[in-house]
Amino acid sequence: MAAKPSSAVQPETLPSSASPNVSAEVDPRSASQTLAFFKSFRLNRSLPDISNTDDFYGAFIRGFLKVDRIQRGRITCTVSVRHPITNLFETMHGGGVAAVAELMAIACARTVVAEDKELFLGELSISYLSGAPINAEVLADASVEKSGRNLTVIGLEFKLKGTGKLIYTARATFYNLPVAKL
Repeated sequence: MAAKPSSAVQPETLPSSASPNVSAEVDPRSASQTLAFFKSFRLNRSLPDISNTDDFYGAFIRGFLKVDRIQRGRITCTVSVRHPITNLFETMHGGGVAAVAELMAIACARTVVAEDKELFLGELSISYLSGAPINAEVLADASVEKSGRNLTVIGLEFKLKGTGKLIYTARATFYNLPVAKL
């Protein structure tokens, strides 16, 4: 049986003018604290117009990367950890790690997969072993682990540049789709 929305959480306690549906099973105080947590992220603010341009996201992420080396089956980059990609703890945000991992994995796969094949990201797994602090430089290394006719697997390691400490690992699996011939 579905829980009906509770009227216990009053609209004036919400972070914006819209009232979410809150289950009657949730303590109103807990709901209020959860909504305050979301409010701390300023979710009710609109994005600037520039973010509605083509490839804004890609350009944004590339702004934190410097390509150090490109070889067949391997790419190495330096990631600069700055405020726009940090979390409340002033370490690199998990979404930033994922975005860099995806971008580097695609670029690395392209060093071995022909341009006439479309790549489809089937899986991206990330292990967050530690955090990269703000203003740190992270050495990100992507390499092809396996590449065949239909599948390409990329492994990534992220290490703090100063100490060499391993902080994140990732693995991306791509399906290589042939272009249809009509």
